[in-house]
Amino acid sequence: MGKPTGFLEIPRHDHGYAPVEERVKHFRDFIVPLPESDVREQAARCMDCGIPYCHRGCPVHNIIPDWNDLVYRGHWREALEVLHSTNNFPEFTGRICPAPCEASCTLNFNDSPVTIKDIECAIIDKGWTEGWVTPQIAAHRTGKWVAIVGSGPAGLACAQQLARAGHRVVVFEKSDRIGGLLRYGIPDFKLENAQIDRRLAQMQAEGVEFRPNCHVGADDLPARQLLAEFDAVVLAGGAEQPRDLPVPGHELTGIHYAMDFLTQQNRRVVGQTISAEEEILATDKQVIVIGGGDTGSDCVGTSVRQGARSVTQLEIMPKPPARENKLLTWPNWPLKLRTSSSHEEGCDRDWAVATQAFIGEHGRVSAIRIIRLEWQTINGRQTMVEVPDSAFEIKADLVLLAMGFVHPVQQGMLEELGVALDERGNVRAGTSDYQTSLNKVFTAGDMRRGQSLVVWAIREGRQCAHAVDEFLMGHSELPV
Repeated sequence: MGKPTGFLEIPRHDHGYAPVEERVKHFRDFIVPLPESDVREQAARCMDCGIPYCHRGCPVHNIIPDWNDLVYRGHWREALEVLHSTNNFPEFTGRICPAPCEASCTLNFNDSPVTIKDIECAIIDKGWTEGWVTPQIAAHRTGKWVAIVGSGPAGLACAQQLARAGHRVVVFEKSDRIGGLLRYGIPDFKLENAQIDRRLAQMQAEGVEFRPNCHVGADDLPARQLLAEFDAVVLAGGAEQPRDLPVPGHELTGIHYAMDFLTQQNRRVVGQTISAEEEILATDKQVIVIGGGDTGSDCVGTSVRQGARSVTQLEIMPKPPARENKLLTWPNWPLKLRTSSSHEEGCDRDWAVATQAFIGEHGRVSAIRIIRLEWQTINGRQTMVEVPDSAFEIKADLVLLAMGFVHPVQQGMLEELGVALDERGNVRAGTSDYQTSLNKVFTAGDMRRGQSLVVWAIREGRQCAHAVDEFLMGHSELPV
């Protein structure tokens, strides 16, 4: 695959970024992609490793060595066909996926994996530029109608696959615009609206109908109505119940869930007006972000762009090592220190700390009291315990809770339908039939598996589409 000796001759070379002082002034994409010749050179580094562990690392099982070889040889259109055979939306994963495939690359054993994510992004971007991405309209219609609730990556992937199988697909979205997490959960400097809109246009041409401002499970649209009107229903509403932090002072003004903060900014970018009573802004404030994951990082980048006076990100887990032990972790996803582009824009980070209380003045948060933690072995188990006399305070004008999500919102649609839940509060369904405890009701994505990656949502949406197609027709030719 690629050039047989490419990995020996060519060093890894990543894409660039616009300078920090420039990119923090706007919410647009700031990646500087490699020239086409450099992308082909990077693809040449894909070695004939015998066992392509990148397949295992990639949740959608992208055929990575094949399209690397095609790019190296200049066969871009064929590379796009191979890429699209496993991934409906490579323009999304090529921008926001953490690239577990690169962690699994054989060359990552020496910390120099193939730039798989960059190459993937280059393939699809060239495909759009050249006009190769066109609607794939079904040759015949089955007469079956499928309702999909939720227009995030799982719902969209499922919808596109079912439309291409000839079914009539209607996607219901409670927000005013289609896209779910892609539209309102990810900052525009990581994924611009145009990337979403052109894919939606392709899907509409393929026959998918989008219905925004339709909150299934609310008074105006009972969930049971979908069961009466459609031959199958797919629940793909995500895991939107945020993890709370019920410590003293939680009720103070100025403490918000991260997704409320991020969604507001995405709405501002498209020109929507936020009322003064609801507005959450970091401008000239001392911002504390609680949670060290991707959502927390997005809060950091957004706060910097809004002109925060300072940004501090807190994480309850210990600081990871700068480099993982390859002998213990490879080819699995490793635990190691990760510094995002948002962190590089200006952020203090602290690890192994827990929030004890929020402190306020006149009903508004003014500080946060935290305490340091350490791991101890208690009764044979590793347990986090508080370090005595280690509590301290940090000033805070705005606190953003970015500690992840526990399960789907259960009030409304799920309660009305009465679907069975698993022990974590997610909708229960298997990974072969994706069917819930109700006949003809399926589920996929975070609503089934819990909070996860966009690439996992795409995989589940595709597999769920196969299961729905098989349920409706008795067999399916859609890929699993």
